[in-house]
Amino acid sequence: MTKVGEISQRVIDLLSLDIEAGTPIYLSVSNIEHMVNSHPYDFESYGMDLENILKHPDYVGINPNDRSIEYVKLFKVQNKEYIKVAVRVSAGGNYFARSLYSRDTRKMEQFIRKGYLLTY
Repeated sequence: MTKVGEISQRVIDLLSLDIEAGTPIYLSVSNIEHMVNSHPYDFESYGMDLENILKHPDYVGINPNDRSIEYVKLFKVQNKEYIKVAVRVSAGGNYFARSLYSRDTRKMEQFIRKGYLLTY
């Protein structure tokens, strides 16, 4: 398990989280396997940006389905690509970068307009 980031005070304030600032975000072998198997193109293209996405997101939000913290970065290549990193808490209370994948531009812009994603 490797530390790849931490939850900042700004994310805590924006999302009204009950977490201590500086709480580490980890990445384990099983998380990497999940990303590679579920979204191989996205991981190959943006996996090396994982730490940057966590440290400098453009948007953050809470996923209403699984309560994960969403870190979203807009990459301006060919078409705009929104890359989302989902951070979930484990049963042991540790936070892990669980998923990394691209999202449809139109859908992401709708989430931003509706306030599901907040500007970081």
